Amino acid sequence: MKANGKTVSLILGSGGARGYAHVGVIEWLLDNHYEIRSIAGSSMGALVGGIYAAGELDTFKQWILALRRTDVLRFLDFSFSSEGLFKGERIISVLKELVGEHEIEELPINFTAVATDIERQKEIWLSDGPLFDAIRASIAVPTIFTPHEYRGMRLLDGGLLNPVPVMPTLRDQNDLTIAVNLNAAHNGLSRAKEKAAEQDDMRNSRNPYQQRVLDFIGSLQRANKKPAYARLSMLELVSSSFETIQNALSQLKIASSPPDVLIEIPRSASRAFEFHRASSLIEIGYQKTAAVMANWQEEK
Repeated sequence: MKANGKTVSLILGSGGARGYAHVGVIEWLLDNHYEIRSIAGSSMGALVGGIYAAGELDTFKQWILALRRTDVLRFLDFSFSSEGLFKGERIISVLKELVGEHEIEELPINFTAVATDIERQKEIWLSDGPLFDAIRASIAVPTIFTPHEYRGMRLLDGGLLNPVPVMPTLRDQNDLTIAVNLNAAHNGLSRAKEKAAEQDDMRNSRNPYQQRVLDFIGSLQRANKKPAYARLSMLELVSSSFETIQNALSQLKIASSPPDVLIEIPRSASRAFEFHRASSLIEIGYQKTAAVMANWQEEK
């Protein structure tokens, strides 16, 4: 029987740490008795969507809510390679321990992770095989993570070619197609509210002593602009460039295959690497979904 009379194909877009908003989107849909039968995701959308499809979203949520900024740094394994700064193996290993090993075709929900075959320059849909191979391929942000060698291909982030992958769901026989774009230009939140949310996350994620230490380090970095800090600037530049491309591609993909409902999370909600801000980003996803679905119901 259909929950709430509505079955859903859910498209979860790419956007770094803003992908935590997907958790809030899913929670609102479940709280309001929508039945998610199919998920397609790029990058963080693939990660969150795959973990939900495996039935472990609550476990994942509790884990990310406990993450502090210093914890995030521990999961980065330097590759010492020209193909990417980090190997990505450590974070995938942690997630496997948290969620368990799964084969995509055995999941109770249809799931597709979108990646990019960098040598053939084509979009790849991964809808069978080991779940975390598909996720690892889809989150391989260029220059940040090394490409994932899989099935004879060298795969990179799905957001390179399809940040909001509606196409994998077009054959679904569900009542609604709902897409989440994490690269929206407009901002439905006031900057003051965003800043307050960020400060709340920081207060909840570290004790006062840790905060003072990090503030001191930050002041040294600002006062001494030496080459040692150039890597951070490079990461920010790469992130901003990638997000600019994703924003343009998102608009094109959504226009070519418009979903029934589009939930847009503004880029200003967080920077791409603020993975310590789960609490406020989950709440943004939940509240945005509530507002958009209320408007959709009124327009029906």
